[in-house]
This record gives sequence, C-alpha cells and structure tokens, in this order.
Amino acid sequence: MLARRFLGCIFLLTVIAVAIGFAVYQFGGSILIKQATPKGHFVAPKAADGPDYAKLENWVDRPGTAPSDSVWMPDGMAPIAGDKPAATFFIHPTTYLQNDRWNAPLVPTGQNESRIHLFVQSQASAFNAVSTIWAPRYRQAAFGAFLLKSDDATKALDLAYRDVLAAFDVFLAAQPASKPVILAGHSQGALHLSRLLADRRDALKGRLVAAYVVGWPLSATADLPAMSRTACATPDEIGCILSWQSFSEPANPALVMDSWVGTKSANGIVRQRADMVCVNPLTGTSGGSAPASANLGTLQPSANFATATSYAGQVSARCSNGLLLVAGDLPSVGGFVLPGNNYHPFDYALFWGSIRADAARRLAAFK
Repeated sequence: MLARRFLGCIFLLTVIAVAIGFAVYQFGGSILIKQATPKGHFVAPKAADGPDYAKLENWVDRPGTAPSDSVWMPDGMAPIAGDKPAATFFIHPTTYLQNDRWNAPLVPTGQNESRIHLFVQSQASAFNAVSTIWAPRYRQAAFGAFLLKSDDATKALDLAYRDVLAAFDVFLAAQPASKPVILAGHSQGALHLSRLLADRRDALKGRLVAAYVVGWPLSATADLPAMSRTACATPDEIGCILSWQSFSEPANPALVMDSWVGTKSANGIVRQRADMVCVNPLTGTSGGSAPASANLGTLQPSANFATATSYAGQVSARCSNGLLLVAGDLPSVGGFVLPGNNYHPFDYALFWGSIRADAARRLAAFK
C-alpha cells in the first residue's frame, strides 16, 4: 500500500527534529532542552524483553512481510519483478520525538509507526531493483537522546544499537554465503551502521557490495580504519563506503560541525573537519563533482504531497570541504530546508535515481 503524504511527512518530521536540535545548540541550557530531553533516567529493560528477529513481526520489511513498503516506486515507474541477486540491510532514521522515554517502543503507535514505514518506502526503495530489503524494527533512541552527552543518552543509543546488531546477525545468517549484501542507513540509522561496520567487519569480508552511511558525518582517519574500509574512490569499487551530507550554498554547517569536530572515535582518534568523508552519489567517487545532467532522478512530491515523481537532470552536486553542495532545480517543498541551507531531509530524495544506479553498478562489479 502506497502511503499518502509520504514525502511531506518525512520532510516535516525531520525538519521538526533537526530544528529542535539546532535551537538547542544555539540556546543550550534553555527551556528547549528541557522539553526535548526524555523524562527520568534510562532504565535498562530485561534481557528477555529484546526483540526476537526470527519472527516476522519484528521487521518493518523483509521477505515474507506483507504489505512490503520497500517495493514502493515513484509515479510512472513499475517495480522490477523476479528474484533479486543481492540483499540490503536498511536502518531507518529517528522517528520518535516524544520525551516520555529514552527509547521508543519496538512497535510504536499512531504517527510514530506510520513514519517508520514512510522512511522505508522513500529511502530503502532505492535498492529494490537489485535486492530484497530487510529493515528491522528496533528500540530507537528518542530524539532527545542526541541532545545530551550523558550516561542516560549513551545507554539509550547503546540499547538501540544492540537491537540493530542482533537483527543484522539474523539477516546475514539468512543469506547464502555466495549472496552479496548492501548496507544502508540514514541519520540515526547511519550512526548505528557505522558501529556495525566496525563490529562485524570480519563477517562482512568478501560479502559487502557497498555501505551507504548517509546523513551522519564520518572521519576518514578516525572512523573508516575501524571498519577496515575506505571511501569509494571509483564508481565501480566494491566493499567501500558512501557518505554525504547535503547543503546548498551558502552553506553554514557550523551547528552540525560544532557538535562533531573534536569528538573521538572508538579507537581514540580525534575527528577533524578536514577528514570528513564526502562521496558524491552522482559520480560514485570521493570528492567528486557532477552537473545536473548526471543526476538520474530526484524525487519531487506532488502539490498535496500525496505522491512523488522522479525527475532526472535537475540537481547538481559537488563535494567541498566535507560537504555535498547541491544546486539547480531543487525540489519545491516550501520551508522544509533546514537552517544553514541544510538539505538533510533530502539526502536520499535528491539522488534517488543515481543511488539506484550506483547500487546496480557496484553489484555488477562485485559479481
């Protein structure tokens, strides 16, 4: 079932979340942080309360679930039928904005549940031409967990990650040894994916087509070595990392960079702005640049956000100082661009067609 208003809901959700975050960074200590920070302290659930990923009910999407969100396609494009040669593990971004707990329920209610399906539809669908999609439910950290560097916040993120890791192990075990895998995530999902790539680097040897760690900054010197991976240098390189953060000019990433630069990776290396990874999804190369004519499809929502169409040749992109700078006929979505000309809500939508082609090209090289 195609979700109505899917792009509008996605953009609005992300705008609200990131705008709150920006406001908190600007007015730290104000009432805003009190409103967004979860109430009370983190309380660890019983080990037996964790999700059993052998059960279909603990997946948003995977083979056997119905209906399947990930088979969604833009208007005028039909799903590709038949067996898929690869499998994609997709980790959805934050959808839980309440402050009543540090971690969302595994199966939230109302709009919180709808938002999860919307993200799987509009982002994971970029990989449905070449792969089946496995998208786990997980007890995601509430948005407020990102606002504080506290023991509670760390524990909330760790709980979410443990779910993701458990789901990944079930996913990988279900794939034949000869079947290639693709990993993808956005925002909180990309954060968890960056940890997974390090923790399961041995299990992924010889199996990874590519990993799309989108909407979360990575350091080439602090983060990638822990994964034993490098940023993609050529369009058909396999086993490499694609990561970008979308801004238009004049870009002002200060509020994002101020919270990232100077932090340390798990191996103790300090993250620096100069080391931030930017792989251009239009070229498939680190530090690349491409005109709008190279863009194979940008998702443009309809006037009432009920559907979306993919338009080619609209948006250019170039990597500059760690950011992906976009220009051209950008989607008309009113005030959904974030402060600093940050196109974070559009990290997948701007390049949906090119991401789709990139995955197919790398899979062909893998095979």
